[in-house]
Amino acid sequence: MNTLSVGVQSKNIVFDKYPIEGFEMIKHAGLSCCDFSLNSYLTNTSLYSMEINDFFSQSVEKLKHFFTPHKEAVETAGIYINQMHMPYPIYIPGAAMGINDYLMHTVAPKSMEICAFFGCPYIVVHGFKLTRELGSEAAEWEQTESFLESLAPLAKKLSITICVENIYTSIGSHIIEGPCCDARKAVERIDRMNERYGAEVLGFCFDTGHANLIGLDFEDFITILGNRLKVLHIHDNDGVNDLHQIPFTFTQNRENESSTDWAGFIRGLRAIQFNGVLSFETAPVLSSFPEIMKQDVLRFIAQIGSYFAGEIESDLIPGSENSSF
Repeated sequence: MNTLSVGVQSKNIVFDKYPIEGFEMIKHAGLSCCDFSLNSYLTNTSLYSMEINDFFSQSVEKLKHFFTPHKEAVETAGIYINQMHMPYPIYIPGAAMGINDYLMHTVAPKSMEICAFFGCPYIVVHGFKLTRELGSEAAEWEQTESFLESLAPLAKKLSITICVENIYTSIGSHIIEGPCCDARKAVERIDRMNERYGAEVLGFCFDTGHANLIGLDFEDFITILGNRLKVLHIHDNDGVNDLHQIPFTFTQNRENESSTDWAGFIRGLRAIQFNGVLSFETAPVLSSFPEIMKQDVLRFIAQIGSYFAGEIESDLIPGSENSSF
């Protein structure tokens, strides 16, 4: 029996009016946990259009009151929230200072408070995309680190690990590396901050789709991260667009060689004895299939997660058969 948990995003499943229906759907699909899509309450499409709503302007107590039905529904359904995604971008180059101040000093800390309210141990953030504006990746990280430093004391107080994520950026029609795409730099930066605070205030989220877009070596990247890897965003694409589809969906050729290195993904997680959640960031899939098929699609995602878990654990469980990888 696999011991790794499998989870999925709440987006396109859980709705504010009747949250229990969505959480029970997740449970009935064979999934044990959930990535609560906090970024749904202030979307990236709105932010890139410089449209800010006032959801996070509410007091922490009012936000907790708003999410109480969700928290109760999670407990009733018998699942748990293993990670959240802070609204992104949390800094917009060229935006008015008031917008970025609101994102960094209101949205970010209140997101942390909501995360703690759910008893969730991890929250994912996007680093600032500032290499072109500032002239170097080092200068870009300096700005991101300053932001993370502003949250670190709260993270320690709330026992939350903030997880930076490998992301891409675009220049014209070209997709290139964005923040946090160098595993060795990530390790040094995570260790340095955690040592400074005497707690795991910073960790890493490995995103398979983003890694595929820019050609990262999955096995190498994951192995270098080691135990700093806390959460996963598992999804597939064609190597050209960030599509967030079901794994094994895309192939490179007519011989059906996968466009994403799932074998390297499995080997890397096995090498570091990953014991976290196999979390699928595949919300768009649920709006592309007919509504009546949603439960079936979730079951299929759960089955893929179970397959991954079996392969990852095959050489770790005494008496298990040799893996195909």
